[in-house]
Amino acid sequence: MKKAFFLLLIGLVFSCTSQKAIPKKAQDEKEVVVEDMAKYREFIKQADQLYETKEYPKSAKMYQNGFDAIGGKAFPNDRYNAACSYALANDKKNAFYHLFRLTDGKPKYSNLAHITTDTDLNSLHSDKQWEKLIATVKANKTFKEKDLDKPLVATLDEIYVEDQTYRRQIGEIEKKYGRKSDEMKAHWKLINEKDSINLIKVRKILDERGWLGSKIIGAQGNTTLFLVIQHSDLETQLKYLPMMREAVKKGDARGSSLALLEDRTALGQGKRQIYGSQISVDQETGEHYVSPLIDPENVDKRRADVGLGKLADYVSHWDMTWDVKKHKERTAKIEAKKKK
Repeated sequence: MKKAFFLLLIGLVFSCTSQKAIPKKAQDEKEVVVEDMAKYREFIKQADQLYETKEYPKSAKMYQNGFDAIGGKAFPNDRYNAACSYALANDKKNAFYHLFRLTDGKPKYSNLAHITTDTDLNSLHSDKQWEKLIATVKANKTFKEKDLDKPLVATLDEIYVEDQTYRRQIGEIEKKYGRKSDEMKAHWKLINEKDSINLIKVRKILDERGWLGSKIIGAQGNTTLFLVIQHSDLETQLKYLPMMREAVKKGDARGSSLALLEDRTALGQGKRQIYGSQISVDQETGEHYVSPLIDPENVDKRRADVGLGKLADYVSHWDMTWDVKKHKERTAKIEAKKKK
């Protein structure tokens, strides 16, 4: 499943003008569209929550309710997530329906590295339609990347798979063996080894060619540069942080990704984060919480400035409720403990 806090929203695939005529006065039409979108967002929010609690049939139905609210259309990210819920509910027919809507839509889905490693879709692999689907995604990818640096794109594709595949297995291993188990420790050791190898490759690219934009390495290749640096040590993060800042100014990197790196480096230096992107786990209770944050009352303003959604929606992916008062109390305790 593509989570909003981990990957990118692609944009609208529908237009208000494409909806059926509404038998109301012209001045009321925009209000109706706004109401429909409000319903859509609420259904999608519920669908995401049901996915997190592993109620996949209900999640899939809720996604469909959202799509129906705007005439069967959807954001690409939401349609992909609906396919995941249908697949996990063992409803292959609807899962393939939504995936083919993506591959045949605008923009045409082309993220081969993600779809072939997404464990949510494992139940579809044995179906004869899977081969056809993947062939279409490959064709879309080839067309989309026809003007890119193909050898470098291929290298970054491999790095992306290495970076993401093992991280997607964390939840399953933790659930099966426990967060502090030997199996979990061994898995993190494997991730760290892969990260070290990936970092050597990405540092070479950055040092020789700079922070390349999507026009040269594609959107996923551009994201891969960020992911590898984000998962590196603090010294490396600080070295390439100025380069990424410049890339954002030039349009060669996303401000939303930079925000995550800014937060991680701030916390790494013992400071408070700016955008609330970094979530910590209480080692005693296992409870998730937002790591110390500057001016928490105005965090949503800062998030909006860099293209991030509201913090309350972001933290809901960890079944958390954003409470400024509680956050300030926890932060005070954390910082007081550090001073001892």
